[in-house]
Amino acid sequence: MVKPVSLSPQARAEALARMAERELDVLVVGGGVVGAGSALDAVTRGLSVGLVEARDWASGTSSRSSKLIHGGLRYLEMLDFRLVAEALKERGLLLQRLAPHLVRPVPFLYPLTHRIWERPYVGAGVLLYDTMGITSGTARGLPHHRHLLKRQALREAPALRSDALVGAVQYWDAQVDDARITVDIVRTAACYGALVANRSRVTRFLRQGERVVGAVVRDLESGQEFEVRAKQVINSTGVWTDDTQSMAGTRGQFHVRASKGVHLLVPRDRINSRTGLILRTEKSVLFVIPWGRHWIVGTTDTAWDLDKAHPAVSSSDVSYLLEHVNKVLVTPLTPEDVEGVYAGLRPLLAGEAAETSKLSREHLVAHPVPGLVVVAGGKFTTYRVMAKDAVDEAARNLDEKVPPSTTQDVPLIGADGYHAIWNARHTLAEQSGLHVARVEHLLRRYGSLVHELLAMVAEDRSLGEPLPSADDYLRVEVVYAATHEGARHLDDVLARRTRISIETWDRGVDSARLVAELMAGPLGWGPEQIEREVDHYLKRVEAEREAQHQPDDLTADAVRLGAPEIVPLS
Repeated sequence: MVKPVSLSPQARAEALARMAERELDVLVVGGGVVGAGSALDAVTRGLSVGLVEARDWASGTSSRSSKLIHGGLRYLEMLDFRLVAEALKERGLLLQRLAPHLVRPVPFLYPLTHRIWERPYVGAGVLLYDTMGITSGTARGLPHHRHLLKRQALREAPALRSDALVGAVQYWDAQVDDARITVDIVRTAACYGALVANRSRVTRFLRQGERVVGAVVRDLESGQEFEVRAKQVINSTGVWTDDTQSMAGTRGQFHVRASKGVHLLVPRDRINSRTGLILRTEKSVLFVIPWGRHWIVGTTDTAWDLDKAHPAVSSSDVSYLLEHVNKVLVTPLTPEDVEGVYAGLRPLLAGEAAETSKLSREHLVAHPVPGLVVVAGGKFTTYRVMAKDAVDEAARNLDEKVPPSTTQDVPLIGADGYHAIWNARHTLAEQSGLHVARVEHLLRRYGSLVHELLAMVAEDRSLGEPLPSADDYLRVEVVYAATHEGARHLDDVLARRTRISIETWDRGVDSARLVAELMAGPLGWGPEQIEREVDHYLKRVEAEREAQHQPDDLTADAVRLGAPEIVPLS
């Protein structure tokens, strides 16, 4: 088992300094799930690796997905069998081996609305889905699908209107906290020797003739700039791919378009159901996903060409989702039921189709100029395959022979021993003085790393207390985020290390000051910085709330941009 390392402020400073000292084999640009996966893939092949991210880990698309690890059932209808098979294999690896503490099964009910043809049609598709999962060799732990009569379906989901279905099919997929698994991938890469630094922006590429030989990186916290030389640079910047490509003086071999996906969070008691739901819309599918004390309702699929860092949710987005989910609910949801919202941008490979829902979810890897590899497209579930393909391409252009990818056998930090520790959770609760429900919460978020947090609580009992107006989370999680998980600012903790910004009615306003004060010690903040962090966060929440009342993307985006970045990118 690899020894855990901390993404502390000191470790970040040391990583930046070491990146500038010698030529790396690979420099990865972009700290989303694919960039993190690329760094882990490369370093576990024995390569020297640097990973830089302009904002926070997973601050873009990788913290704003539907939180699903799935094969993509609807891609079967498109006859994209290869993509589904690949994703189902990855789903199984994550569930069983790579991240069992973070990825867990979740049931979905597919209501049938036609009496004769629909059950055999849907049933055949779901049977094929399950069968492909089994043949991948990694389907253990997920129940087989089942057919339900109307009365059985309504027992599973009493919230459904009786006239909204004639029966149902129930199947299982998996879900994950996308931002948390991304941070764990980054930490795992660091455990194997990767040099990683967030809030570090590439301002330009270094060139020798036509060849890219590294990048100029600016530490956005200190303003210092330095050169990082690398034999190969991997551009993994998602919806920013075209922008990053322009720094290399090339338009690239493909283009990436952004599609906005909006999600709403409503309290669990607003929808009476023991299972998630998957519903057809005229454009795509709509999920109702169980998420702790909430349901996630999503998603939309619309073109977006405005601010990429903070895609805004408008009132029309909220209305669209509520309108479609309410078609099947006995008790309709209202805008007042919406506790949190978020929007993410899918990086889609541009094609001939005008509708973003028809653009490719598959990924491509290209080598537009010597020394620069670009990876784009894909879906969250297949991040490891995308990373492997990107590093394979980079490895072909390195002088020495590079071993093949090993990441299908590399558990993420916190995975080793998780099941045994879960079985001992009552003993842990007794030893720590925390309620067993608190220990279970920590285990589902940190796995076998729970001992690090419990040791901090043993040293300072106040850290075992919940946060105000966000009592699902403990104070120790805030301190741990700053000392071990690379959190640099208040927003990093409230929006990504925890989900307080979308899981509470006040969106983290009540807990913001205490969270900032807990972060202050590890990060060396004085009173002035605490005030600045809290003020910035309150303005962010205010802007997001105001954007929700705007009628369209253009006005919502203009309002959301009224809250400035805590760390300017220039």
